[in-house]
Amino acid sequence: MKNLKGVGVAVVTPFHPDKSIDYKSLEKVIEHVIAGGSDYLVVLGTTGEATTLTPSEKKEVLAFVKKINNKRLPIVYGVGGNNTHAVLQEIKGVDFSGVDALLSVSPYYNKPSQKGIILHFEQIADTSPVPIILYNIPGRTMSNLTAETTLHLAAHPNIVGTKEASGILEQCMEIAAKKPNDFLLISGDDLFGSTILAMGGEGMISVMANAYPSVFKTIVHGSQKESFASTFKLLKINPLMYEESNPVGVKNLLMHMGICGDDVRLPLVNASDELSKKIKEASLLL
Repeated sequence: MKNLKGVGVAVVTPFHPDKSIDYKSLEKVIEHVIAGGSDYLVVLGTTGEATTLTPSEKKEVLAFVKKINNKRLPIVYGVGGNNTHAVLQEIKGVDFSGVDALLSVSPYYNKPSQKGIILHFEQIADTSPVPIILYNIPGRTMSNLTAETTLHLAAHPNIVGTKEASGILEQCMEIAAKKPNDFLLISGDDLFGSTILAMGGEGMISVMANAYPSVFKTIVHGSQKESFASTFKLLKINPLMYEESNPVGVKNLLMHMGICGDDVRLPLVNASDELSKKIKEASLLL
């Protein structure tokens, strides 16, 4: 999994105003992040609005990204949910040719125990033909994948890493201190990437790298001084990415950059005029 160290871009799924998928703009996003020095692509995670795409649209998006990418960068594909059986069935229907790993979010809404989370991921890992990266984001799932649980799952031969977006630095430190050498600790928070790298992490999966891939290349591959200096530049704009939920903010930023439109699918709505103005003003400072 050495090819999954570095900057992973949580690729947005652009839409036309009628909410159909804008493949021309998706190609522009992919070319932009590749040209900016990204290390791999993450397709149909939270930022890709996977929850509002139909099963056929998911297959079409993955096939399109594979075609445009043309094996230039590794691809991580998102498959997760709170119905273990349904997740297993979805995995069985995916064409994993050209896919390097699967990113799977911890079960949301039903708030399982740690034992339930372990059994959920073990079944996914036993079923998936490609390695699994866990995704811990308690702010969305309402249950935390603890360090103890992560380290337990790290022993599974087909679970190769975790995307940590808990914001709990002590938890990340415990994982970094006790994880197997070949288990990837990946930051899922754009502002914590430098800190997690400093404690022994292997990179990050970023939202804003859709817009600023070269900045995140410096954060991950530069010196520690350069990494933190580049991170500090994001302090003003980063909160705006989540003020009206992700990917509303980053799509609006991409619109101001002329890369794609800022349309999202319900229940999300496009950025308000007030937020759009703040994002444009903050972007001029970078």
